[in-house]
Amino acid sequence: MKILVYIEQIAGQTAGITGELLTLARGLAERTGGHVEALIASDAPESIGGSLAGADLVLTAADPAFAQYNPQAQAALIEAVIAARAPDLVLFGYTTMGMDLAPWLAARTGRPLAGYCIGLEPDGAGLKARSQIYGGKLIADVELPLPAIVVMAPGAVREAEGRGDEPAREAVAVPPGLAGGAVRFVSAQAPDANAIDITQVEKLVCVGRGIGEQDAIEEARGLASALGAELVSSRPLVDLGWMPKERQVGKSGRTVKPRLYLTLGVSGAPEHLEGMSAADLIIAVNTDANAPIFQVAHYRAVVDCADLIPEIVDELERQGLSHA
Repeated sequence: MKILVYIEQIAGQTAGITGELLTLARGLAERTGGHVEALIASDAPESIGGSLAGADLVLTAADPAFAQYNPQAQAALIEAVIAARAPDLVLFGYTTMGMDLAPWLAARTGRPLAGYCIGLEPDGAGLKARSQIYGGKLIADVELPLPAIVVMAPGAVREAEGRGDEPAREAVAVPPGLAGGAVRFVSAQAPDANAIDITQVEKLVCVGRGIGEQDAIEEARGLASALGAELVSSRPLVDLGWMPKERQVGKSGRTVKPRLYLTLGVSGAPEHLEGMSAADLIIAVNTDANAPIFQVAHYRAVVDCADLIPEIVDELERQGLSHA
């Protein structure tokens, strides 16, 4: 099986999901006697930081049109590479860029697309994909003929350590006329430089819509304080104005990898899992036993947050472990 992995890069670094995609691709290639190629496009691809070990070959495309993310330019390049290299499988991450590009390319190339994937296995002459649907409430097993395009959910594959040496690189031709497209990069919005950087915090307590009323956030803040953690949230609470944007975790927020990630009333939509599933220890609290967050949690508690929070705080104080 010949596999092409699209490599996202932001601010001169490969995206966090890169290692997961290359680990998956390497495993599939070894099981099928295949070959893995990684594609990276930038105005200066040689300067992009981050390991691409796991690929057999890195395809690089250099053009000023790739200086900033432009979906029209990136899609035109990937379509040309697919036509030239004829991969059996094209892998994207379930990220803003991946969801931007994969459906467009599936329509352009006539390939079947499986999205929200949390599992991918060889199956005869094709693949069997396991996908989340209805916000992760249901799981669908899909028979996928090749060639195909697959969008993998972050955290679905544990990144392998020591994936091997860095692969050789080969420049590919860039389609003409990329600068004349209809899509133009306008500006990038960076977070407040004075705000706390939640990506550097070792312990996080995350509140979601299941926390109940706004007053419950103060109880969660007290728990975070007792644990010596920072309080963050899923997108619904930011949309409600209950939590600031710089403390949002998920696809449209920040991607975090703390040592401890304790969720309170977070359902676990794919957009949120994208931002936190690489945490070392995930503890999830939710009244819904079927909440998707439990699929990535190491420990779970099916209980009302309002009942559990004071119990944890009291126990920390009793044992002299409270940071408050």
